[in-house]
Amino acid sequence: MKYYSTNKQAAKATLQEAVVKGLASDKGLFMPEVIKQLPSSFFEEMKDMSFQEIAYVVADAFFGEDVDAASLKEIVYDTLSFDVPLVHVNDNIYSLELFHGPTLAFKDVGARFMSRLLGYFIKKEGQKKVNVLVATSGDTGSAVANGFLGVEGIHVYVLYPKGKVSPIQECQFTTLGKNITALEVDGVFDDCQALVKSAFMDKELNDHMKLTSANSINVARFLPQAFYYFYAVAQLHKMGIKKDIVICVPSGNFGNITAGLFGKHMGLPVKRFIAANNRNDIFFKYLQTGVYSPKPSVQTIANAMDVGDPSNFARILDLYKESHEAIAAEIGGCTYTDEQIRETLKNCFDKTQYLLDPHGAVGYRALCEHLQPGETGVFLETAHPAKFKETVESIIGKEVEIPAKLQAFMKGEKQSIQMTKDFASFKSFLLKE
Repeated sequence: MKYYSTNKQAAKATLQEAVVKGLASDKGLFMPEVIKQLPSSFFEEMKDMSFQEIAYVVADAFFGEDVDAASLKEIVYDTLSFDVPLVHVNDNIYSLELFHGPTLAFKDVGARFMSRLLGYFIKKEGQKKVNVLVATSGDTGSAVANGFLGVEGIHVYVLYPKGKVSPIQECQFTTLGKNITALEVDGVFDDCQALVKSAFMDKELNDHMKLTSANSINVARFLPQAFYYFYAVAQLHKMGIKKDIVICVPSGNFGNITAGLFGKHMGLPVKRFIAANNRNDIFFKYLQTGVYSPKPSVQTIANAMDVGDPSNFARILDLYKESHEAIAAEIGGCTYTDEQIRETLKNCFDKTQYLLDPHGAVGYRALCEHLQPGETGVFLETAHPAKFKETVESIIGKEVEIPAKLQAFMKGEKQSIQMTKDFASFKSFLLKE
């Protein structure tokens, strides 16, 4: 399958080229030429299939033309060595718990899949070394660092905003060493993302080293996130719930919800999506006005969503042929302050004993306020609450137990390199590598 750029000015690419390049030469994001419709028989049988079996069918629709069946199956099954249970929270609202992977965050799925697919292409083509640049506002860095840790032929550079990720998130990618380098940028997430994009566009850098991205701008990172939307619907079908399903996605860079929208275009029976924002409400305002106006991000307690210019908005526009009416018909929006997030997290815990993290709280509140009679809502609980231990404990007034997986990270020694948001300094650093 060929991949085209959302800016329509670059030559079409193969899957391997799209994965290795990350970003098209015209600064656009790669999109598959075809989004294949899955047969109705698959949706009827889905409820009786395992997570891995469902994911393989979806993966084959995207990647089957470019990866042999045995290798693709191995990649999928290796990636999904953990479950994502659907948990009943309250009334007709369910939580899809995406925090059962190695770093207890939803991005483990995409990161692990991409590391294995990229490794497949490196081995197939006999390439010597690929350098992965990834900007993170929280969980991306830890998921990518751990997904790629020790993978031969790949070195990862994680750029993160100084003082703007939680201590536990930070230790998950600054204590690893080996082929992982953490760069602590004196700025915000958007500055980190700008450095990564500028690096891809710099000819001298790209002549010096082979670069790619593991942010959701990379097709191999965001497309696998479609897997768990299918699995969520399959679990509802198993309960006898087959109609009027609404999925709410806490949204920052919009890669996660874009993967869900791809699923809908493949035939996944979801009535509509809700993009839930914190105070960074750029998409919410677009839905209201039809005008997209990016602006500097604002720091919130749901820090992984602190994005002022979400990259994947370009993919959403392309998917809906730039029609504001078509986008607004299938995606709702809402935005919440830190105070509302705190209130929601506490109320949910007091009422149901279900402990949300600040990002999941945004999704849960959106469903509480926007579900219509007869609808069943699923919100994506994107990270374990313990990753935001101090924040969550201050809200509920009780101690949050830290899972053993996180405790192991916290014992490591921080290894990071200080970096300004000036591209010249970043480029100089990379040229010496």
